Amino acid sequence: MAQQRLAGIFTPNLVPYDSNQEINEGELRKYVDWLIERGVHGLYPNGSTGEFTRFTLEERKRIVAIIADQTRGRVPILAGAAEANVRETLKACEYYASLGVRAVAIVAPFYYKLSPASVYAYFREIGRNTPIDVTLYNIPMFASPIDVPTVQRLSEECERIVAIKDSSGEIPHMIRMIQAVRPNRPEFSFLTGWDAALMPMLLVGCDGGTNASSGVVPEVTRKLYDLTLSGQIEQARKIQYDLVTLFDTMIYQAEFPDGFRAAVELRGFQMGRGRQPLSDEQLADLSTLSRTLQCMLSEHGFTDQPVGGCPLPSGQSGAPDVNEIVGTVVSELKRRGLIS
Repeated sequence: MAQQRLAGIFTPNLVPYDSNQEINEGELRKYVDWLIERGVHGLYPNGSTGEFTRFTLEERKRIVAIIADQTRGRVPILAGAAEANVRETLKACEYYASLGVRAVAIVAPFYYKLSPASVYAYFREIGRNTPIDVTLYNIPMFASPIDVPTVQRLSEECERIVAIKDSSGEIPHMIRMIQAVRPNRPEFSFLTGWDAALMPMLLVGCDGGTNASSGVVPEVTRKLYDLTLSGQIEQARKIQYDLVTLFDTMIYQAEFPDGFRAAVELRGFQMGRGRQPLSDEQLADLSTLSRTLQCMLSEHGFTDQPVGGCPLPSGQSGAPDVNEIVGTVVSELKRRGLIS
């Protein structure tokens, strides 16, 4: 029996750390329940947002096992299965298939910049031997790009390759892929990984997205998806504008994905200190970002305002003194145990 097409918002799961920078299983399970309760259509562990390169293979397998166990079939799971070579990737595919996940996502070969012919051969080998459905993952800023002819050829030759997640953010590229693939594979799924273009991507034919923002404001991304698909364009456009502002703040004002981790902490989860070491200057920048994000989230009722309040809109008097802001930020970070 054919599997249902991948569609909707799949959340790229962040992984909470404990005080020893190990996987905080209890907090991860709480986070999974919270996301499902707030309407995400699926979960996506071991993606870029989930920092898959900062975990060992055994840790990556454990993360998916925890999420699959906690999800209990309530929503489908798209598990990142990208390892450093075909053999290890196929072993990961076998393990995730044994857990009952819906499909795996596999990034094109990274580190070595390969030709389209090599990218095609890589995925063809996987597509012909995988025991589980495969989503191609195009993220040209980090890995060899997957061009349109390659996607078309793989979709026609490998039945197990059922979707592509594209994080280029390029709408014309998405249109060209859909035009090339849909005539012969109408059930093939197209997912966008670029939050800032979620609404327009849905409008040109995408089936959904794997959006990091959905791990912070799942209510917002779900509403944007529903409004867009139901043709309520004006309301959807306003939400997309708000989402771009939040997304830009999280992705550009800190090392990725630290901005998203800081925002999830503001939603009530203990994310812990990440494994990527940060300089003193970066920690200071992150503390400032945390306050900015708290003010943004408080505008939508997702969290309280930070201690000392938020700045008034430009042109209005009464904004707190800079020294006062710095003091309250430091106090808040100490309270959260982020600095000593």
